Amino acid sequence: MRVSKADGSQTTNLQRDALLAAGIHTDSLYEDIASGKEDDRPQLAACLKALRHGDTLVVWKLDRLGRDRRHLVNIVHDLTERGIGLKVLTGQGAAIDTTTPSGKLIFGIFAALAEFERELISERTIAGLASARARGRNGGTCHWRANCAQTAKSYFPDRHPSAHLR
Repeated sequence: MRVSKADGSQTTNLQRDALLAAGIHTDSLYEDIASGKEDDRPQLAACLKALRHGDTLVVWKLDRLGRDRRHLVNIVHDLTERGIGLKVLTGQGAAIDTTTPSGKLIFGIFAALAEFERELISERTIAGLASARARGRNGGTCHWRANCAQTAKSYFPDRHPSAHLR
């Protein structure tokens, strides 16, 4: 279970009720109060660590589990490799139950879309670097300090000479 705000304006009551109704024992509930974009989610880490081969991770909604699609794909890939299923109770991911053939298919489609997105990002990055090189700019790390300073100075030609790079 996860809520984003610790100010009391959000509670996990709805999530807790749904998970309990699905047969999850209270000692198997994990609760984080953190933005979904945060990497530091100790209860999620504890939950994932506690799962064993043959278990099924049950979540209320898919967005309560991961930060973004890539993060979700990575979590489910890790669970699958460990022989652990995933079941989503409600929301847009409710068709996902990786313990069933149809749930595996749905998640496979999500995973394919995430991989496609990663490849598009890579293509755009490569195209952007090629375009920059064609204009005389090199991306990446400067390996020679003097070259870095010269490159930085070329970006800011109107800077006062006393503002120099070391």
